[in-house]
Amino acid sequence: MADTTFGPKGWTPERLGSRAGKTYVITGANAGTGFQAARTFLSKGAKVVMLNRSAEKSAVAVAALKEEFGADADVHFVRMDLSDLASVRAAAEEVRQTIPQIDAVICNAAIAQVPTQALTVDGFESQLGTNHYGHFVLCGMLFDRIEASKGRIVVVASLGYNMGIKTIQFGDMNWDKNYSANAVYSQSKLAQMMFAYELQDRVAAAGRHVQVYVCHPGASATSLISTSGGLVTRLTWWLMSKTPMVQTAAKGAYPEVMCATEDGLEQRALYGPTGMMQTGGPVGKGTLNPHAYDKAVMSRLWDVSEEATGFRWDL
Repeated sequence: MADTTFGPKGWTPERLGSRAGKTYVITGANAGTGFQAARTFLSKGAKVVMLNRSAEKSAVAVAALKEEFGADADVHFVRMDLSDLASVRAAAEEVRQTIPQIDAVICNAAIAQVPTQALTVDGFESQLGTNHYGHFVLCGMLFDRIEASKGRIVVVASLGYNMGIKTIQFGDMNWDKNYSANAVYSQSKLAQMMFAYELQDRVAAAGRHVQVYVCHPGASATSLISTSGGLVTRLTWWLMSKTPMVQTAAKGAYPEVMCATEDGLEQRALYGPTGMMQTGGPVGKGTLNPHAYDKAVMSRLWDVSEEATGFRWDL
């Protein structure tokens, strides 16, 4: 049943008042939904810190935002490559040293449908290493700063979490024996969701003050597939993007902006479009399948993630 909490049109940025004095840190914010989320926050007077891999693309994005919102628009980028944990640690430390307040970290960046197995510099399967492990360390390093503002962590997931094996392949995390672009992408997004839901439990048990939300953009016209997917996947997506099935990146950003700002949201939930197949339509609370919060698997993944990354959360 469609969520009617926010009326027939669902959640839209029209619900946002001034965000002056708020600071939002967004990964992968130089294009797509991350860029659109940055636009929305800046339009409401907030500060935006982009964590992006490409300095060149980031400079272009910042220039475009300042042209739209004025030279005084409070936006800058810190270079960070999520696939390289040394880069993640360095970027997180720079943010800790230079950004006194964080109201939300939005884990928006991702790679998708990498056609053949590739490993990160740390030896992880590239989609798991980038989408999950990178954000796992980033959020852990920034957690105290987020908590100081009683802020939020927003994990941008994907409906792909339903399309793989629906658990974590602990016996072969790099998928050396059965690599498949779609299945492994699904695995990485499921891992991100499990991280978020397990973090909710750990935050509650420790009496800490950070809210954690999970959302997805539906089918949105972004560069995600075109930057990392194979030729056939890119062609299929290009054709789909010309149909009404695919919404704009601006609408795709609604769920992450909502999760970063809206009061009264349920944490153990999945937010996003609630129309046909949840690919578009009004934004609200969607369907969350229970394999995404299987407690035994979530807890084990947390332990595996700490061991793999060498980062221990202090909760």
